[in-house]
Amino acid sequence: MTLLIVGATGTLGRQVARRAIDEGYKVRCLVRSTKKAAFLKEWGAELVSGDLCYPETLPRALEGVTAVIDAATSRPTDSLSIKQVDWDGKVALIQAVKAAGIDRFIFFSILEAEKYPEVPLMEIKRCTELYLAESGLNYTILRLAGFMQGLIGQYGIPILENQPVWVSGVSSPVAYMDTQDIAKFAIRALNVPETEKQAFPLVGTRAWSAEEIINLCERLSGKEARITRMPINLLRTVRRVIKFFQWGWNVADRLAFTEVLASGQPLNASMTEVYQIFGLEQEQTTTLESYLQEYFSRIMKKLKELDYQKSKTKKQRSKKTPFKKVNSQESIGNGQ
Repeated sequence: MTLLIVGATGTLGRQVARRAIDEGYKVRCLVRSTKKAAFLKEWGAELVSGDLCYPETLPRALEGVTAVIDAATSRPTDSLSIKQVDWDGKVALIQAVKAAGIDRFIFFSILEAEKYPEVPLMEIKRCTELYLAESGLNYTILRLAGFMQGLIGQYGIPILENQPVWVSGVSSPVAYMDTQDIAKFAIRALNVPETEKQAFPLVGTRAWSAEEIINLCERLSGKEARITRMPINLLRTVRRVIKFFQWGWNVADRLAFTEVLASGQPLNASMTEVYQIFGLEQEQTTTLESYLQEYFSRIMKKLKELDYQKSKTKKQRSKKTPFKKVNSQESIGNGQ
């Protein structure tokens, strides 16, 4: 079976590619830059240049493909808007997959997207789900809550570097999941008939509020967080202002997601039936405690090694040899 993975250089996409390769699939990745995707080639994937926003580049990438896994999404720094990538691009991809006669399609959506029509990305995900369901393709939709990987930059690094940790509004508990576990479900779906033409929640073992995550990071790092609370009304004002500028469209659309994270409503779902259908064990799913424990253990060990090396270097520089002292004294004597 040959898989085409779209968005393979992203946080989730690279784990999907890694998992597929490890399980023996022939993997092809649609990439905008082969240079930035060189690590995928080193893993054993085939790289094909293309872009969702340029539909003419898709047919070549789909030749000989058995199934497509779509892990692509726009980024705040992209020059293209969320609509261009996550709607126009996805519609073009679905149409190209159907035209190529490919039956299997795995799509990543967002949990409870239908409840937040005012959040652009969530509304687009909801519409894409409907479009995919009406396409006639044999799809599986996996609805995610959040990635554990994102918490490192949001909480872990700022706490270690004594930088402010930003918290907005009433924190909504989120059931974050490790992208490696998400990838495991995505690849498993390809061989489980019960997942065909179905949508499933895909979340971590429990939901965590921002305060709980900060407390966990403080305990694991031994450092105290500098918490800065950002009023939700201020974020709304900032969003409205930057939306007037084209460069701020993606940032503004992403800021809208804070409405979800500050709503106080948990982003979580029961996974009991999902584990049964996919034939996977919940005990094997990474917990947030173990994920952050591993991160801080590695970082704290590295910091200790760096401190030791700096201390050792400093001592070597400050230490003078007897030979240098003798030469110094002789010079003084000769000078006299």
